[in-house]
Amino acid sequence: MSNKYAPFERMVTAARPSSGLGRLALGLVAIAFLQIVLVQAVFAIIHTVASGDTYFRLVSGIQRADTPGSLLAVLILTGCMGLGVIVASELVHQRPFRSLFGPLRPAVTQFWAVLRMMIGLTGVIMALMFLTGEPLLPGLSLGHWLMLLPLTIVALLIQTGAEELVFRGYFQSQLAARFANPMVWMFVPSTLFAMLHYQPEVYGSNASFLVVWSLLFGIAAADLTARTGTLGPAIALHFANNFTALALVSLYGDMSGLALWQLPFGPEAEAAIRAEMPAEFLFIVIYWLAARLALRV
Repeated sequence: MSNKYAPFERMVTAARPSSGLGRLALGLVAIAFLQIVLVQAVFAIIHTVASGDTYFRLVSGIQRADTPGSLLAVLILTGCMGLGVIVASELVHQRPFRSLFGPLRPAVTQFWAVLRMMIGLTGVIMALMFLTGEPLLPGLSLGHWLMLLPLTIVALLIQTGAEELVFRGYFQSQLAARFANPMVWMFVPSTLFAMLHYQPEVYGSNASFLVVWSLLFGIAAADLTARTGTLGPAIALHFANNFTALALVSLYGDMSGLALWQLPFGPEAEAAIRAEMPAEFLFIVIYWLAARLALRV
């Protein structure tokens, strides 16, 4: 492992006693299985307590996530994979779950260092949007948004924390215990992460751009995890990105339930989405470099 990734050894060491690819495959299957079972169990409970029409309205609302309650539900349900990674770590690998975070105190310190930098950058970006006259539609009222803010923060931490635990804390460190080449343990988890964002039924011809963007984001998060040896920076980067895209300025329509403002187009507006993609790619690079600057890595 190169010197710049030497801190990652703290997470990889815990993975080495159970680094077999068979166990890793079983662990990933366990995570996916538990995610599906828990989500289906929630829907089964809703179906039990709600009448037919009410149930279908609730399910349809969750699929659109265009109200506060439905988007909060989506974020929290996504976090169910965090329970799956506990099972994979503790039972499949006999690896302490806490080892997926790296050393806890540095993880927390690094999380706050990166988050402070991300807040500053987001403030600059928002100011530029208003100064350049970017057309925005109102979302939630400021009072309603502030009232929901604690729940929004908690739900986003659950969602982003769970995803980072799976892809960077678990998958990446287990692969690194087996393969020394960073091209393997950075790109394989990031590729799977990206493919799970492939939604041609939502984004049409832009779906492939979203996959590439997600791959770039995954590599940035993987690099920060390896440079610091903790999951704190990756969670902060992921949280800041999702907070901006879901709670500050969202696309119009789907996944807009918690946004203070909305862009005047939705994911079906292929030309408008395509025009935004160069800036989105640039933001990822800027956020990654800013996080490294905050951490001096």
